Amino acid sequence: MDEPRLTSLLSQVAAGELTVDAAVRQLRYFALEDLGAIQLDHHRSLRVGFPEVIYAPGKTDAQLHDVITAQQQAGAVVVVTRLTPDRVAPLRDAFPDLHYDPDAAILHAPVPPPSLDVNVLVIAAGTADLPVAREAALMATLQGCQVTTLWDAGVAGIHRLTGRKDLLEAADLVIVVAGMEGALPSVVGGLLGKPLIAVPTSTGYGTGLGGFAAMLTMLNSCAAGTVTVNIDNGFGAGYFAGLLARQMDRRKAGSV
Repeated sequence: MDEPRLTSLLSQVAAGELTVDAAVRQLRYFALEDLGAIQLDHHRSLRVGFPEVIYAPGKTDAQLHDVITAQQQAGAVVVVTRLTPDRVAPLRDAFPDLHYDPDAAILHAPVPPPSLDVNVLVIAAGTADLPVAREAALMATLQGCQVTTLWDAGVAGIHRLTGRKDLLEAADLVIVVAGMEGALPSVVGGLLGKPLIAVPTSTGYGTGLGGFAAMLTMLNSCAAGTVTVNIDNGFGAGYFAGLLARQMDRRKAGSV
């Protein structure tokens, strides 16, 4: 249940138009909507601050249509991740208000203006890492973060990173996306005393083992203050950045 519907429900209780027991029943059963193979969680945003995100792989076009319809009817922000370009047209025809970002492979509601006083810097080591980096950047943006980016700044040309101290110093938290040996997060972590989210990607040659080598490097980073998400998990990095940014914003505002 979205916030306006919850407010309406509580107002009915306060006005004596609805009993407490009846309100509890509505809260219990409106929290989940049975869509057959999908149990849509309408209370996700009330609990964690952002609606349930739709993962496209494994869902049919009809299932995606149904879940998007249900979310829009509930007033939720729609975000569909890992949506391949060949599946976009029918959804765009049915939901013309949604936008598709082919670089991030995300279908989403209009991007809101930044609502958090937190600057998230997303750094990609190489061009091959951009799909994952853009997924992370867009997820942070959709949650109200101020997002800046720095592309192609890997350790093979480290001057491309150190020459942008302005971006590094302006950031409140950093997402670093890298494949190959995955060294870039350690380098950035050694330069900054700021929270850092490391994202290993599956780019690289055979001994990179599809991102496993990069992930091990990041997990074993000697730069304190670094956390590592799963291989190619730009969504998880951007989502975590949004969670952390909300807490940082509250502290800046003096409300925590």
